Amino acid sequence: MPARPGAAVAACLLFLMPPALADPSGDPAAVSSDNGEYSDKQGNPTYKIDKDGTVDWYTAIGYIRYTANCMQCHGPDGLGSSFAPALTDALQGLSYSQFLDTVTNGKKNVSVSQDLVMPAFGTNPNVMCFIDAIFIYLRARSDGALGRGQPANSAPRPKGYSATEDACLG
Repeated sequence: MPARPGAAVAACLLFLMPPALADPSGDPAAVSSDNGEYSDKQGNPTYKIDKDGTVDWYTAIGYIRYTANCMQCHGPDGLGSSFAPALTDALQGLSYSQFLDTVTNGKKNVSVSQDLVMPAFGTNPNVMCFIDAIFIYLRARSDGALGRGQPANSAPRPKGYSATEDACLG
């Protein structure tokens, strides 16, 4: 069977693609912390998991908020369902800003073969007050740093977290 030039070109382009394009969020290593919320070198929210498996507070609360607000469509642990795609896969190709835009404004992709609609959650405080935590949890899942289910151990709630949460929720 003769080789297809298009396939060869596509394979070469994938091989030559810079690593940053393969994972738009970049290196998840935590380089700074603001009251228990970690950021990577690009300033994106990220997780911190200790060698003993203890996760940072935001990863732990992200699991709870994901389960309460996103699981019904995107399935347990971000693995997808018949209603919506796996977010563990989607985050392989989405940056933090793209994730934030999609959750805030929604997304509609309707064609002859599919009807994909993500509602906008930009005015829902139960989602938007915890959007960083949800992203952090899904980023840890997407990177393979966190297994399925609720994390067994988490860092304590940061001082002042409850006041910030109360102010956001109203």
